[in-house]
Amino acid sequence: MQPPQHATRPRWWTELPLIALIYGAYTLGRLIVRGDEARAVEHGLSILRLEKVLHLNAEHPLNRLFTHTPALGIPADFIYASLHYVITPAVLIWMFRRRPTQYRAARGWLMTSTLLGLIGFTFLPTCPPRLLPAVHGFTDTMAQYSSHGWWGGEASAPRGLGGMTNQFAAMPSLHVGWALWCGVMLWRFGGSRITRIAAVAYPLTITFVVMGTANHYLLDAVAGVAVMGLGLLLSRPLLRLAERVRTRFALASSATGSSIVSAGCETSAGERIPGQRTSSDTRAEADDGAPSTAR
Repeated sequence: MQPPQHATRPRWWTELPLIALIYGAYTLGRLIVRGDEARAVEHGLSILRLEKVLHLNAEHPLNRLFTHTPALGIPADFIYASLHYVITPAVLIWMFRRRPTQYRAARGWLMTSTLLGLIGFTFLPTCPPRLLPAVHGFTDTMAQYSSHGWWGGEASAPRGLGGMTNQFAAMPSLHVGWALWCGVMLWRFGGSRITRIAAVAYPLTITFVVMGTANHYLLDAVAGVAVMGLGLLLSRPLLRLAERVRTRFALASSATGSSIVSAGCETSAGERIPGQRTSSDTRAEADDGAPSTAR
């Protein structure tokens, strides 16, 4: 049996509203669930203390490097402020057009992980390194180099729109999570040496950028990877559930559109509605079917 058409090639007019709905929920959730500043700062300091105990404090040297080297810091700020808005949708569209049979699973994985990240922002508001008190030794490169880009000094959003972002949405790092998703898609389905190189380079670059610009801790990046792993595990049963629901609706729709008429009023061959064929048509058929008389 051939699989239904919608299972192999999704349609863009059904995908766009779904993606817009998920992204809208994600953005709205970030704005609504801001968390109080004191709790967010305490969470950030707890992560920093844990990293020092584990000797994982990579943020300070990277941040000093980006702060003292504009040739690194300025491009890093551009990368942080823009690439995830460009690369992630581009890979999603590429999957939709070139790999339609794998697209639905890839999209489900990305969306499930994004919603899990929103749960993390909700229950664990975390102050990024750049917003910690100066005594902790971090420099906000987005503020330092803000004159070179479109972002304001208070956030990576365009100037004047910083108040519309949730600046305590640091744990987990979806910058790293989305970059990992892009890397997996390019590695599995790219099919060329260039895409394999990009599949490795892009997630690593984003990881260094989010730490060097003091927007995330190393453990934020680790949590972003973990969220993607959990999202991959959960997306499969969710997709199966969605497919069962879609199949039931399709069966109900086909049953409603059948040609069965009310009991006792059935159509005969050649009829669309009962009584369509007249008695003259019946007589004509009888004449045609009768043996010819001798002439």
